Amino acid sequence: MPNLVEEAGQPQPLVELMVRETCGSCERVFAQIEPVVKRAGARLVAVDVDGDDELAMEFGDRVPVVVIDGDEFACWEVDDAELEAELRARGAASIV
Repeated sequence: MPNLVEEAGQPQPLVELMVRETCGSCERVFAQIEPVVKRAGARLVAVDVDGDDELAMEFGDRVPVVVIDGDEFACWEVDDAELEAELRARGAASIV
């Protein structure tokens, strides 16, 4: 699948954070979830929704939004423990 990262032979989740350049909360959430995603061996990508008309219409001002492997996971606030559990459920590496 194109949106997965291969690590140790296992597909790893892709975590996308939908953001806007003018969104202060987006920077905070990126900094919050980055260590969780890295510990899981997954990949984190920030996606500026203003760069794509479809994404801008879909997400608008409803950012930051965390999307895992194409599925919306959280909007505005992210619980680290829930994110860890979801990444594990999707086959991420063990989180220590």
